[in-house]
Amino acid sequence: MAKQLSGAGLRGQVAGKTALSTVGKSGSGLTYRGYDIKDLADQCQFEEVAYLILKGQLPTQHELAQYKTQLKQQRGLPQALKEVLERIPKDAHPMDVLRTGCSMLGNLETEHAFTEQQAVTDRMLACFPSIICYWYRFSHDGVRIEVETDDDSIGAHFLHLLHGKKPSALHEQVMHVSLILYAEHEFNASTFTARVCASTLSDMHSCITGAIGSLRGPLHGGANEAAMELIEQFSSPEDAEQKMLEKLARKEKIMGFGHAIYADSDPRNEIIKQWSEKLSEEAGDDLLYAVSERCESVMWREKKLFCNADFFHASAYNFMGIPTKLFTPIFVMSRLTGWAAHVMEQRADNRIIRPSAEYTGEAPRSVPAIEQR
Repeated sequence: MAKQLSGAGLRGQVAGKTALSTVGKSGSGLTYRGYDIKDLADQCQFEEVAYLILKGQLPTQHELAQYKTQLKQQRGLPQALKEVLERIPKDAHPMDVLRTGCSMLGNLETEHAFTEQQAVTDRMLACFPSIICYWYRFSHDGVRIEVETDDDSIGAHFLHLLHGKKPSALHEQVMHVSLILYAEHEFNASTFTARVCASTLSDMHSCITGAIGSLRGPLHGGANEAAMELIEQFSSPEDAEQKMLEKLARKEKIMGFGHAIYADSDPRNEIIKQWSEKLSEEAGDDLLYAVSERCESVMWREKKLFCNADFFHASAYNFMGIPTKLFTPIFVMSRLTGWAAHVMEQRADNRIIRPSAEYTGEAPRSVPAIEQR
């Protein structure tokens, strides 16, 4: 008989095996293929970490150069995809844009065999920034941008397309760190969606499209956007403290704090917080970072809730001039690596994921004649 579970969203239940990451199970709290997230964020570029997650080891200098060249060559978009993006309205949710873009790409460049999975993943990794920025610049600025840049990294490519100019070295470095922090996180909702889809032997584009749909939900992705909407309400740290206490008194849910797995802290927060502070200093900011710190201290003091990875990402992205509505698509540009690696892992030792359910409906009964109903 199948084990019956409580209605707690399967929290705490082991649903499979993975060699990709640990979450809350090591001294650092998060590792990718055995490497501490702090070391990766300090010493690596995002493309190195993408290579690690997807291929199993960190690249040599030669392998990294080859991989970057390969990704650069795949930034362009098919004309048919551009035409679809131009028909998506300005007020569409950017996550819907990426979901549609990924699905359309799957129609145009279908994965015909699992032997193509790495090439298909690399193509999506290269062109997702092009997809979201092409739509954003066309729908908001009325321009058809050229999406094939010579930028050295995916993060720089994204910022270049968004702003129409090459980013500073600091901004490119922060994008490396941000994309590394978001790249992989074990069996979260979107990753599990991708694995369930993969277990049916579906194609890679379907698996990633499904994962994007799961990440779109406000209880999974979007917390960095909610954090930005929160901190931009406050006129000073003092104002932030007063209004945060009022929100807590009203028992309002405040996004960007706590985590389903981590108990005391999110190791990713410490890292992005430091970079947010550097960006704050560069921008001459005397408000957003201080407000964010005050919110952090209030939530810990009052509720023992810590900032998760999303909270200081909000101010960091804002300092780089990224519109709030594009925060979660950056998450997709990064987490694509983890999703695809999980799809590959599922395919390598597959059994369809088909759990049982505890029935809570009516007892068996007879169907009455229609005139007796």
